[in-house]
Amino acid sequence: MRPITRKSSLRGAAGAALSLTLAAVALTAVAPASTATPGDGSGRASTSTTLSADAEAAVTADVPPGEVGHYRLSRKSTVARNGALTDVGSDIAFKGKYAFVGNYDGFTVFDLSTPSAPRQVTQVYCPGSQNDVSIYGNILVTSTDSRRTNSSCSSEASTSGTSYWEGIRVWNISDPTHPRYSKAVATQCGSHTNSLAPSKDGLSVFVYVSSYFPNDSLANCKRPHDKISVVKIPKSDLTAARVVSKPILFPNGGYTSPDGVDSYKSTSGCHDITTYAKFDLAAGACMGDGILMDISNRANPTVISRVRDTTNFAFWHSATFNNAGTKVVFTDELGGGLAATCTGDFRPEQGGNGIYNIVDRTLKFKSYYKIPRINTADENCVAHNGSLVPIPGKDIMVQSWYQGGISAFNFSDSNNPKEIAWYDRGAGLSDLGTWSSYYYNGYVYSSDTSRGFETFRFDSTIDSTARKNLTALNPQSQQQY
Repeated sequence: MRPITRKSSLRGAAGAALSLTLAAVALTAVAPASTATPGDGSGRASTSTTLSADAEAAVTADVPPGEVGHYRLSRKSTVARNGALTDVGSDIAFKGKYAFVGNYDGFTVFDLSTPSAPRQVTQVYCPGSQNDVSIYGNILVTSTDSRRTNSSCSSEASTSGTSYWEGIRVWNISDPTHPRYSKAVATQCGSHTNSLAPSKDGLSVFVYVSSYFPNDSLANCKRPHDKISVVKIPKSDLTAARVVSKPILFPNGGYTSPDGVDSYKSTSGCHDITTYAKFDLAAGACMGDGILMDISNRANPTVISRVRDTTNFAFWHSATFNNAGTKVVFTDELGGGLAATCTGDFRPEQGGNGIYNIVDRTLKFKSYYKIPRINTADENCVAHNGSLVPIPGKDIMVQSWYQGGISAFNFSDSNNPKEIAWYDRGAGLSDLGTWSSYYYNGYVYSSDTSRGFETFRFDSTIDSTARKNLTALNPQSQQQY
């Protein structure tokens, strides 16, 4: 999710109302004009048809706001937010039978021994939005993208522009039920998200730290901020974690929106990066630009392809490779996750996904995908975090859409993505909806911003062919299935 103003977390009904107002203002600049197909011009917008007439009727069925509907994906359990972690729920990473679920107040560890009924085993209170989580072996990394008085878990929010801390926190999770805080590393403009890539010798892990919205009034976040920070963490000594480089990704400047350099649509860093270490590739969603990087030199990634879509994309939010590393699905977080963009007022090319093939290490646009169900103005709905469903020979992704719920779609044919399952979450009066939806060993787990940690399952027609022997899942650090 994108903060509307630099370094602010949105708390309470008043903050939500203000954010929605600001998001609505931002949306006025997104023209509902004719469709443009960037790249090689072979793409088209998907209307998400399915495999049969009955399935198509189910997919396009209207679900009244505030009510729940589903097709081939059903909810099994919910563990409500509780204890000290009552702020916004965020991302998820998996290790063995455990799930680590981020929250702006810290993170929670769940035991998935009974997959359909996760059991909460511990909470760690350590506030700092948005506590994006990533795992490599016994290392957990969390992101802090809000100014704190210091790096400790007892820190408070800071309003100072000169004396503050933000960046990443490094944890030892050799015992997942008792995470140990090992090291804090300050990074420029904090850390909105983080993504991991192991070194080729396996002795270290590199952290690609994404951050944006520079502000000259902040000591550690001045313009230009056309870079990321790279942190190296030795597996043998987590306390030796340190920034090893700050590669400039946009030496000639990134996209500048007609709304001005301070527009959330203008590139000033990256929002999210997904690595695919096996292929020495990473894909970056960088506000106004989508990029493909060569990460063969882990400490010094280089941009090898860059794409823009100034007609249909407002905010390049995240990226997902297919299993073969030959495609990238980029998401557009139109409205920052705070506005209703799945209404009839927005075209099917807006606020969804752009599917790109990788041809000769160059990104080539193919098509758009957006959920086909029309939501109301009371339901914030836009593309957000998802992961592959590991089905051999197919490219299938499951994805959160805030109050639009969860959608699974098949993009094996890059020109013609098709929705194959969905869960319509229904509207809520004071919440945002589902943040992340990831498939892990037979179940889809969702971090709902307000309802908590939820478990879903596909019907057998989808799930029977998916792999269920994963020992870990870190969606922003893809592995080959």
